[in-house]
Amino acid sequence: MSMPSTAAAPRTHYGAIAIVGALFFVFGFVTWLNGPLIQFAKLAFDVSDSLAFLIPFAFYISYFCLALPSSSILRRTGMKKGMALGLFAMAVGAVVFGQYTTGRVYTGAVAGIFVIGAGLAILQTASNPYISILGPIKGAAQRIAVMGICNKLAGMLAPLVIGSLVMHGMGDLSAQVEAADFATRERLLNAFAARIHDPYMLMAGLLALLAVGILFSPLPELRPEDANREVGGDGRASILHYPHAWLGALCIFVYVGVEVMAGDAIGTYGAGFGLPLDQTKFFTSFTLGAMLLGYLVGLVLIPRVVSQERWLAVSAMLGVAFTVGAFATHGIASVAFVAALGFANAMMWPAIFPLAIQGLGRFTEQGSALLVMGISGGAIVPQLFVHLKESMDFQLVFLLLVVPCYLYILYFAVRGHRAGR
Repeated sequence: MSMPSTAAAPRTHYGAIAIVGALFFVFGFVTWLNGPLIQFAKLAFDVSDSLAFLIPFAFYISYFCLALPSSSILRRTGMKKGMALGLFAMAVGAVVFGQYTTGRVYTGAVAGIFVIGAGLAILQTASNPYISILGPIKGAAQRIAVMGICNKLAGMLAPLVIGSLVMHGMGDLSAQVEAADFATRERLLNAFAARIHDPYMLMAGLLALLAVGILFSPLPELRPEDANREVGGDGRASILHYPHAWLGALCIFVYVGVEVMAGDAIGTYGAGFGLPLDQTKFFTSFTLGAMLLGYLVGLVLIPRVVSQERWLAVSAMLGVAFTVGAFATHGIASVAFVAALGFANAMMWPAIFPLAIQGLGRFTEQGSALLVMGISGGAIVPQLFVHLKESMDFQLVFLLLVVPCYLYILYFAVRGHRAGR
């Protein structure tokens, strides 16, 4: 099926790609703070694993709640102003999280994470289709791979930055807290929680400045109904008539679920082997390093050597193989297989998103919103993991949750993306 190009999106749009790349760097940094924050919340708020996992739950469930409203907002504001609005909402969320965490009010801190996720829902609903249609759709995976490199470079930095500024000495602090009386314990935890305040206030200020910068940037406004029109598809009356978009939303759901399992939950996975806290807090960076390698490989191969849908199928099979490897090994070797899932996951979003929105035309924003709703898989799958591992072997739970997700991604790569087209 041919995808006509548009005059509004020239073939060489390097300035716009650079600006959107900066946005992907920003929300990569914010997103991949969630993994270390699980360990931080468990100590600072003295909560269980299941309550600590409310951090990623609140973050990712906000996508489900805000994605469809975001598409309505974008139809009124346009993509450029929508991106600025998303950044400003993230700044507000960062302030809320910093303030309530400093006061050790866990419900307020989780609310702040939800607001950050809401801002990202608007930003993602705008930026992902924007970069997908900023040129020929067949090359979208390559452009999104560049965005992914920006995203994962930031993600690799995030655990290192928060680890050095906020989470240093957690192992010793945890031992001190366990041995202390109530008053000393509260004093130690209050001082530890207060470390988060200044970094999050600084992040809020930078997000607000970036929002203003986007408003005055030279980003062109794109009209999805022109840039992503399907030849012969104008007679379709609603998004319900595009089954590949709905199958793609489910594919995003399971993909983000396994991505969060490999990235944010890897610290909890490593702790299951008794590995020390001062090691596990950095495991997210290993997964992101593997993802960065996967993006570089995808950038070279797609679409010159292999199509985005075929590489998606290969990635899904690698995901199954690495998951089985994690189940069959123990300790650091098993953690290494989980981190290697980052390589398998790297090119999934860049392939799934353009395949799922291809040809949606005037329904592109709605289709994008459906896919962004699928990001809520990052809330559900890890929650299942953290609850089931309380009564079952955590490696078996990981296997039973993750392998079916990769098998569905394989189906979408082979057949699902062509449904109804």
